[in-house]
Amino acid sequence: MRRTKQIDVKRALALAGTFSFLCSCSKACLLPFLTLYFRQLGLSPSMTGIIMGAKHCVTLLWSPAAGVLSKRYNKRRAAISCSLVFSAAAALLPLLLPPVGTPGAQSSTCGVSNLSSSESLFDLTTSTKSQTLPTSTHKPLVSATSTDSVGGSGPPSRNDTEHSEIQLSRGNASAALNSSRREPAVANATVGSLVSAERSKRSVIPPDRVQMEPENTSGFLGSLKVMKIENQLFFLMLIIVSVWEWVAAPAEWTVDDGLYEYLDFADASDRHSSTEVWGLLGAACGVGGAGLVVGQLSCLIAAHISRSAVHFYSYAGLAVLALPVAVYLPLYVNKKRDRANGLLKALQLVYGSPCALLCAFTILLVGVVTSALENFLLWQMEDHGSTELHMGLSLALALLSQAAFPLLAGRVSKLLSPGRVLVVGAASLGLQCFYYSFLWGPWAALPAQVLSTFSSGALWWAVGLQCEDIATPGAERSIRRVYGSLCLHLGRGLGSFAGGFVVQRFGVTWLYRGLAIGLMAWCACLPVLQWKAPRQRRINYSRLLAADASEASDSESEAERDWLDKAMEDDRDNNNYERRVRH
Repeated sequence: MRRTKQIDVKRALALAGTFSFLCSCSKACLLPFLTLYFRQLGLSPSMTGIIMGAKHCVTLLWSPAAGVLSKRYNKRRAAISCSLVFSAAAALLPLLLPPVGTPGAQSSTCGVSNLSSSESLFDLTTSTKSQTLPTSTHKPLVSATSTDSVGGSGPPSRNDTEHSEIQLSRGNASAALNSSRREPAVANATVGSLVSAERSKRSVIPPDRVQMEPENTSGFLGSLKVMKIENQLFFLMLIIVSVWEWVAAPAEWTVDDGLYEYLDFADASDRHSSTEVWGLLGAACGVGGAGLVVGQLSCLIAAHISRSAVHFYSYAGLAVLALPVAVYLPLYVNKKRDRANGLLKALQLVYGSPCALLCAFTILLVGVVTSALENFLLWQMEDHGSTELHMGLSLALALLSQAAFPLLAGRVSKLLSPGRVLVVGAASLGLQCFYYSFLWGPWAALPAQVLSTFSSGALWWAVGLQCEDIATPGAERSIRRVYGSLCLHLGRGLGSFAGGFVVQRFGVTWLYRGLAIGLMAWCACLPVLQWKAPRQRRINYSRLLAADASEASDSESEAERDWLDKAMEDDRDNNNYERRVRH
């Protein structure tokens, strides 16, 4: 009795649902908007694709390994807690990078009065700078340089150049001071910019020293200093995102393992999938809330922190908020079951079934298309006037549509078979991708998000039925992970690497059109391949256990009749044989 009191399935599901809600909410506050932050830093599409592809590769390789190690050494709770704390700290590292952007970019969603005042101030500053840089001061330098280069007397000496630059900067500073009597509000900023420009010119390294510097520098940091600013930001973000994903990836996998084994120990493993709905609702609240907050408070926070910083702080805060829930999560370690061997067995089952292989390849293509949508859809929306408010509400609608599919699952199962539902889900995703290539306004992406009911909800429902068809007892969950983790993340990684270079060369519009055409072509061939593929019928033990007693009695009576008929025939044959022997 004491052992049964310790098992509380409702409490375990409530804690697991809360943890899934908070973790999904924290990820949705930042990850959908992460590529926008890369764009603000000035990274190219190919650089963005490489960073996101490396992130998916880390998740693909490290999540199963971390789950096995935490189970082997019985450190699941410690692994979850450390993952939450270190991921929250790693998410704040990009904020240490220097801000890059144009003046007034942060207040793009502010009111018209604030925008007009900022533009007038910017125009006043530029006009003051143009007044402090007269053209007469540039003419002697240009003429001297041109005469030296044309006359063949050689380039000017270093001291003469520095002396002329100092005189030029001093003349500009004096002109700025004279103009400050008329415009005192802009004089301090102008003089400060000129002084900083003078210091930067004094600190310019001569050409002969620039050639000798790579030989004196050694190591990664030394080679990083001589790179361009874009390449420096790329390598720094690649390292930060890889480390960040390395510390954040074990949490979800480890919690899923511990909760499933706890429910399995209590004979309630069939209720494990109920936490997925809370994850979708948390992601919808996170992405919609982040877009709403940033869109409404951008005017107030622009003077203190950037808009992107709100996403990073939201992720860190919600990750820390999920830490007390992780402390009380019910976890169980079943050392009799080896999940590593379970994945290998699941891979063998998928490889041995032609229909399962077709489903796996479909999920791989879905991962490629999904990565293109996750990485560059917000770029496409931003190019057509969408703010983060439009982006957040559009993504939230897609997640809510996906969560609403279980309400339609009964009707869909009566109309279509699981194989056809898989085709419909992939075709819906292709239609979404094709629609996104023709955006025309801020809210134009909103109608296509409703198709997520079939492109994501129906697709994974069909994958779940495919897992039940080929699974042996105890291997259904491992097969789900083959589809949902291995195939999907592999497709996202490949799609991120290739999609970045395609956008760099042809643009986001042609990337979406090409992916849509390719996915629709596969959906046209998939029904024919499913019809030609041989089907292997396996015994479904859950259906046998749920069979009615009447069916069982009928089967037993038929078996008894078959046994009686065979016995009577054998008896008749024996009697006939004995009679023949006697005669």
